[in-house]
Amino acid sequence: MNVYEKMGLQRVVNASGRMTYLGVSTLPDEVAAAAVEGGQNYVVVAELIDKVGELISAHTGAEDSCVTCSASAGIAIAVAGLVTKGKRSALTALPDSTGLPNRVILQKGHSVDYGAPISIAIRLGGGVPAEVGTANLVFPEEIEEAIDENTACLFYCKSHHCVQKGMVSLEEMIDIAHRNGLPILVDAAAEEDMRKYVAMGADLVVYSGAKALEATTSGFITGRKELISWCKKQYQGIGRAMKVGKEQMVGLVAALDRYDSIDHEAQAAGNLKTVEWLNERINAIPGCRAVTVQDEAGRKIYRSKVTFDPVCGMSALEVDAKMREGNPSVHCRPNLLSLGAMLFDVRPLVPGDKELIVEKLRKVMEG
Repeated sequence: MNVYEKMGLQRVVNASGRMTYLGVSTLPDEVAAAAVEGGQNYVVVAELIDKVGELISAHTGAEDSCVTCSASAGIAIAVAGLVTKGKRSALTALPDSTGLPNRVILQKGHSVDYGAPISIAIRLGGGVPAEVGTANLVFPEEIEEAIDENTACLFYCKSHHCVQKGMVSLEEMIDIAHRNGLPILVDAAAEEDMRKYVAMGADLVVYSGAKALEATTSGFITGRKELISWCKKQYQGIGRAMKVGKEQMVGLVAALDRYDSIDHEAQAAGNLKTVEWLNERINAIPGCRAVTVQDEAGRKIYRSKVTFDPVCGMSALEVDAKMREGNPSVHCRPNLLSLGAMLFDVRPLVPGDKELIVEKLRKVMEG
């Protein structure tokens, strides 16, 4: 019985992925131990923020980094930094940014909801979202023509939540931003490559600590030193409501060190093998059809996609509702439920979970 069951809550089998609504990820022992040690000692927090920024940057290749309590906070703080340029009179007035260049240009297909609208994080930082194009098609000239004297930055969201077709590429967005003397901010919250976007020329990149890294609840902004200095100053403004604990910072550093030591190719191969194990057994359940699919955003993440024969009399939404009933509660990835498919993400599974998923699905299908 885990700590949540002792509180009277259901045990959760997370086959959804690194999702905030399920607690994102679990802590490896070395990360948990580092967080505990960090929490049991005192430190000058401003000095720790600077030191952790240096340590993060060693993993990203950026000039400097600013630790945050989450990726969402990272977006808000990064936008605030770019809007105020670190000026105290401006940052203490936020979220009111009247009179400042505050427009944040993003493609309409990138204006997503990841549990909250991304526009809220932008507005918390004093930014005014300026959506360009249509939901499934944006032209480079539309972005260029949207730029005016009130523009603070361009914004690019790299996520499975986004429309994947018809959008202007990050390479083009970076080129447009820099030709117009503007910075570009990239939301790479769940991405697995901590160096890629800095190396491509992005000025600021936001990552989650608790997703790919399996760190404590945390995040960070990494990029150009001057812009990062503007971000750090936000802890005297809106960042005060988003402050990050010393134990979170120490856990994040430990997770970054651990992440660099992992054989990610072998890990992806192991996950694929588990997906294939699931598919074989799910395909033996009458009415079910399971196939392997790769992550929508191109990451080396493989999932089991399950569809249902109409004669079984249940939709994917109904099957999902029944999988969540009882204890333990099994949560699939919900992206395709309205389209008639369940997705099982095997990365968060612990020993015994995959067998439990198959058995519960079998019982649901048998009625």
